[in-house]
Amino acid sequence: MRNYAEVFTDGSCHTQHCTGAWASLIFIDGQRFTLSGVEKNTAHNRMEILSVINAIEYIKQHYPIITDISIVSDSQYVIGLVERERKFITQQYKTKAGKEIRNIDLVKHLLKLNTDLSLQFIKIKAHQKQSSEPNYNIEADKLCRKLVREAISTC
Repeated sequence: MRNYAEVFTDGSCHTQHCTGAWASLIFIDGQRFTLSGVEKNTAHNRMEILSVINAIEYIKQHYPIITDISIVSDSQYVIGLVERERKFITQQYKTKAGKEIRNIDLVKHLLKLNTDLSLQFIKIKAHQKQSSEPNYNIEADKLCRKLVREAISTC
């Protein structure tokens, strides 16, 4: 077994119902794992971060030998978190107005995971048209939106 995994993530949220969903497609040595979940009282960016965190936690728990993980996401927010880590620390995770940054709990968790493992974040354009090549980001997006639709249909 190689010590590498590739993860495709996405998150979605119905802003009026504050109901969201996240999905992660994990590829390890030709095996595929699909993780997903639904959350109430949430926002889009929380779902994007949760998709990444839950995938990494799954890999850590089930494949502790894996140390290198590529995270493919269409979320500029998530991709930019690691790049802004030093700024967050310098500003004590506060905005210019002195308030805690949004999603501070998840941001800190993700940044901690980044120190434990070698994570590579890859930005992919959102909502690409399906082509002959597999695009797992599209699949994660469709799964998230389906889960949100199902969750709000019961409201």
